[in-house]
Amino acid sequence: MNNSSPPNRASTVFIHSLIFMLPFLALISSFGVGLCSFAFLLAALFYRRPAWAALQPHLPAVRPVLIAFTLALLLALLNFWCSPGVLLRDLEKPSRMLAAATVMLTVLALRPNRRALWWGLIGGAIAGAVFIAYQRWALGVDRPGGLINSITFGDIVLCMGLLCLAGMQDFSGRAALWPGIGALAGLFGSIASGTRGGWIAIVFALLVLLRYSHVLRGRLRKGLALLALALMVSAFFIPQTGARVRVDQGIHDVEQYLSGGETYTNVGIRFELWRSAVQLIRQHPLLGANPLAERGELAALVAQQQVPPYVLEFPHYHNDILQTLVFGGLLGLLVWGATLVAPLLFFVRMLNCPNASRNGATAPALAGLLLVLSYFSFGLTEVIFWSVRSCMFYALMCFLLIGLCLNTQLPPASGEKA
Repeated sequence: MNNSSPPNRASTVFIHSLIFMLPFLALISSFGVGLCSFAFLLAALFYRRPAWAALQPHLPAVRPVLIAFTLALLLALLNFWCSPGVLLRDLEKPSRMLAAATVMLTVLALRPNRRALWWGLIGGAIAGAVFIAYQRWALGVDRPGGLINSITFGDIVLCMGLLCLAGMQDFSGRAALWPGIGALAGLFGSIASGTRGGWIAIVFALLVLLRYSHVLRGRLRKGLALLALALMVSAFFIPQTGARVRVDQGIHDVEQYLSGGETYTNVGIRFELWRSAVQLIRQHPLLGANPLAERGELAALVAQQQVPPYVLEFPHYHNDILQTLVFGGLLGLLVWGATLVAPLLFFVRMLNCPNASRNGATAPALAGLLLVLSYFSFGLTEVIFWSVRSCMFYALMCFLLIGLCLNTQLPPASGEKA
């Protein structure tokens, strides 16, 4: 195929299959995210000429996002050279997250139909929910997490469900029930994993959908979106889900902690880790501590009986902001925050564009906004950017949705359905 020609049938099948597999395989396989990221990289190299030509008119719009992810990699390189204890593998996450920009390039070059993404999210949420339900109720695992830990699994499957709500705009009539089912599957998977902290994302989703309710054209779509969120909330009152038990347990942990009781509980441990992090941040407010110094300083706090000994058992601080401040200081926080704020502002601009509804940008833009806010909310009680898989899912989905948004700003390619 000539790089300057419109996508042929093989290219069309390839890109739609790849976009579908990204969310569908994310939770039910150990290779899905890595395989898709590598395939997008190869595709971007093959289609580099049409991709670059399509990107050039939009560089001003996406430049802040690209700069943010580039700065994250540059800071990681600086820490590698200057900070003892930083290993070569610590460069993997920022380098692969920046390389995820190849997804945007491939999408710009091949201009796929975005319904492949919505079906992938629907399928991924349903498959994840079935997988985690099997582990919990068939195998008897109390806190199942699929092939990863339960918190990350619960957060990502919930994120998929919320993105399905945005995709509802591209389904008409009774077909709009499918993204609603995907949203409920995402919640079910989150509840089955026993994850609580990620439920904050539901509050953010409700606020976003209320703010941009006008983009959900038609009463049916609005009704289904609100119904899905209502069912998410009502799950709290269904005893079989265990949601209420988890919430009551959390409230009890807080009360016990504040009254000076046992701190070695799910919530109490987080409070102690956060308290430990704050004390370390005070010692290195600007640039943070290197990994070797951090462990030593934390051990010193334990020796001084300022924090309980069990804080040394945990590899991170269960909060993305505190984790970044401990190891990167204020500079690190600004760089990490940019990888959230820059995409968020891009998607908000797309949603607020006067022609957004007419050119079809609202669905991917709304999904992108929900993606960023979900990851931010997950990071309030967990280091969601701890694992490579979670980082890659965020970066790949972010650039994929950016590419789909940019495609709405161009005239449809020959033979493509509007």
